[in-house]
Amino acid sequence: MPHIRPVSDLRNNFAEISRGVHETSEPVILKKNGYSDMVVMSIEAYERKQFESDIYFKLKEAELEAKSTDKRYSHEEVFSELRANLTAKVNGENF
Repeated sequence: MPHIRPVSDLRNNFAEISRGVHETSEPVILKKNGYSDMVVMSIEAYERKQFESDIYFKLKEAELEAKSTDKRYSHEEVFSELRANLTAKVNGENF
């Protein structure tokens, strides 16, 4: 659960806030004049959120594509294509 603090705490207690977001991986919501103004989080938490968001988007895209076509791929087809792409990448080929 995110912690809520006044925005002035960012200036007055930066080290404490920084330590907290790194130790807990939870964001801190900073309020200004009683309203949420900004969020502070560790770069690790931010990158994890970005990664999760990217995965969610790709899964949603795959779900929509699956609904729009009857084409299905076997395990062998998927991994064969994956291996070919990885081999090409390792060999510096454009695919």
